[in-house]
Amino acid sequence: MGVFDARDIYRVAMRIEENGSSFYRFAAQIATDEETKDTFAYLADEEEKHRGTFETFLSKMDPDDLTEIYAGEYAAYLHEYVDGKLVFSEEQMKQEISSVTDTAAAIEFAIRREMDSILYYHEIRRFVPQSQHENMDHIIDEERKHFQTLSAMKKHQR
Repeated sequence: MGVFDARDIYRVAMRIEENGSSFYRFAAQIATDEETKDTFAYLADEEEKHRGTFETFLSKMDPDDLTEIYAGEYAAYLHEYVDGKLVFSEEQMKQEISSVTDTAAAIEFAIRREMDSILYYHEIRRFVPQSQHENMDHIIDEERKHFQTLSAMKKHQR
């Protein structure tokens, strides 16, 4: 098992956001109405902004900025995500995207991934420097808004 440094938290988050943006761009292509296309395009842009935010965090983070309750907690946690459970992972997306053939399926997929993102960001928050907690809270709130937007879309589809 490799060793992570504290900056890997943000590298993983950046990957989540990149893959989320790619998915939303795909979803916009398969959407049949302009409002849905626009919403998916907006969500893709938002994910790209989040990626930039994490990139900024990464550039300011010292590799020693890490808080653990017990030795190895951080590495064990990230390994679990990296080893196949990563939100919006490329492999998972390729596998699941084959079943996303319409807007309803895209919304369902995105809702699950936004909830997974919220959970991941909430969990990693305790591993990042205190000075970045407010920014992490902002990202979490943004992901919750995405979830709400998608939930409203789902209700509208019925």
